[in-house]
Amino acid sequence: GEPGTGKDRESRRKHPPEAGGRRPGVARAADSDSRGEGYNESAKRQVAINEAYAAGLIGKNACGSGYDFDVFVMRGAGAYICGEETALIESLEGKQGKPRLKPPFPADVGVFGCPTTVANVETVSVAPTICRRGGSWFVGFGRERNSGTKLFNISGHVNHPCTVEEEMSVPLKDLIERHAGGVRGGWDNLLAVIPGGSSTPLIPKSVCEEVLMDFDGLIQAQTGLGTAAVIVMDKSTDIIRAIARLIEFYKHESCGQCTPCREG
Repeated sequence: GEPGTGKDRESRRKHPPEAGGRRPGVARAADSDSRGEGYNESAKRQVAINEAYAAGLIGKNACGSGYDFDVFVMRGAGAYICGEETALIESLEGKQGKPRLKPPFPADVGVFGCPTTVANVETVSVAPTICRRGGSWFVGFGRERNSGTKLFNISGHVNHPCTVEEEMSVPLKDLIERHAGGVRGGWDNLLAVIPGGSSTPLIPKSVCEEVLMDFDGLIQAQTGLGTAAVIVMDKSTDIIRAIARLIEFYKHESCGQCTPCREG
């Protein structure tokens, strides 16, 4: 639900098959949580799960392994705060999606009191390809300490808003011009870019010229990669109004819901 961040929705809509990881004797089921508003995404995922059951890939004696593994789709009420793992677990259990105090951590006490690993959509989506091609192949993308690929969600004042999988450390200017059709009105019309989702500091055009889209490059530019949601603003933007709109979102969806943060 974060403004300018829609990459996971794209993954679920266009690549719905589930990846189920297991450790023998431990994992028995996977719960797949989805915003209730995302009806099409949930429906496509359920179709993919039904096909996997029919093919014997999951369910009783999954893949002929003698091991049972089930996958369930849960449709939550749709709250931004459910991006936090313990709030997601609360939602899966049918409660209000609000964060728990930690410890205990989900790896010890998770869904219905069972040990639980929580992974995001992008991690689950890329795991089968890494398993097929190997870790060294994946690490071959990007630069040292910033390797692999990333889903970049480019929105705002560009000619072709899109979600694209690119290698880490790609130059921001190259990302915008090659995949999003460039800034509306040309590169000289660029005012600023939010490079990693609405909770990361924006960077002016002068920084956008050379900055690399990875963890180290953006920290050096005094911002962050965050969710890799690139929000482009041209010179018609009222920056104060834009930031005020983002603050309104966080006030409504996030502020005061985590006890340590609120009490602190």
